[in-house]
Amino acid sequence: MTTIAEPLPAAHAAVGSTGSDPVFGGVDTHADTHTAAVIDAAGRMLAHQQFPATPAGYGQLADWLADHGQVQRVGVEGTGVYGAGLARHLAAAGIELVEVDRPDRKIRRFAGKSDPIDAEAAARAALAGRATGTPKARTGPVEAVRALRVARRSAVGARAEAQTQLKALLITAPEPLRGQLRGLGLRQLLTTCAALRPDHSRIDQPEQATKTALRTLARRHAQLTAEIDDLDAQLTPLVQQINPALTGANGVGTDVAGQLLVTAGDNPDRLRSEAAFAALCGVSPIPASSGRTHRHRLNRGGDRQANAAIYRVVLCRMRWDPRTRAYVQRRTAEGLSKKDIIRCLKRLMARELYYLLTSPKTS
Repeated sequence: MTTIAEPLPAAHAAVGSTGSDPVFGGVDTHADTHTAAVIDAAGRMLAHQQFPATPAGYGQLADWLADHGQVQRVGVEGTGVYGAGLARHLAAAGIELVEVDRPDRKIRRFAGKSDPIDAEAAARAALAGRATGTPKARTGPVEAVRALRVARRSAVGARAEAQTQLKALLITAPEPLRGQLRGLGLRQLLTTCAALRPDHSRIDQPEQATKTALRTLARRHAQLTAEIDDLDAQLTPLVQQINPALTGANGVGTDVAGQLLVTAGDNPDRLRSEAAFAALCGVSPIPASSGRTHRHRLNRGGDRQANAAIYRVVLCRMRWDPRTRAYVQRRTAEGLSKKDIIRCLKRLMARELYYLLTSPKTS
């Protein structure tokens, strides 16, 4: 027989609770509203209430939690998205925060799904200690790097898409336009297409329409390139100012350093150890042993963009760093494949980069 979760009451007080008792909060965040729940140290539900996702609502939510007792810890779902403003407000108020993942499917299947239920689950995760992740502080220069990188990543993707579309359009272009352009290199192709002069009075003809499309894509590519160069000019000194030791490491450029800084956040001390940082970047091997079989498998979780950044550092050092090249030769002689060697190097790079991220920012 299927168990149907009963709706929670709007608010009720647990027996024996006073304004001085320790309480734990949980918040289910959304774009327009946040639903908060509060429980006591015994796990008894005290109340839940909905607040607007505005600065005034954040203050009302914090005061409402304090009315039920001494707030020990608050679990917030989505501190990097809808809960970013609330997380900043609670952190400024001195309230301990933990990042809470959404309930897994098994719990939702048996307990149901609603904002109060999710908020209560977040509070229980904060009470039990299942949620231990410290949210990123989004009030420093690393948050500025993240914002600039969002615009840069979008421009890079759009430029690559424009280039792909231009080349695909060239394949089906009518002759003799196709014969005129097919042998050109990329840079010369873009310059030539940007200078095309189609006859708009004959736009109904495929050749003139193709010329118009090629010129538009080439000029879009040039405009996006200018945007990327402008963003790089702003990102490079900013990243070097934040952590010159990181940008001075072998194989670490502005793009890689920016991504690693964003992954660590403005408060890299939230990373408990280099093993935790490796797990965050998805480069820590996961045990997959059973019986007499002892092995590890590849970690496919974590921040995949940070994983890709570490991968680029490894490739650079495998090509130019003598110590890394010697390591590759030694491990190859031991019988490891290139893929396994790269996995080991990514784990080693995570250890080195962790100490650069958490060490004093000196050149």
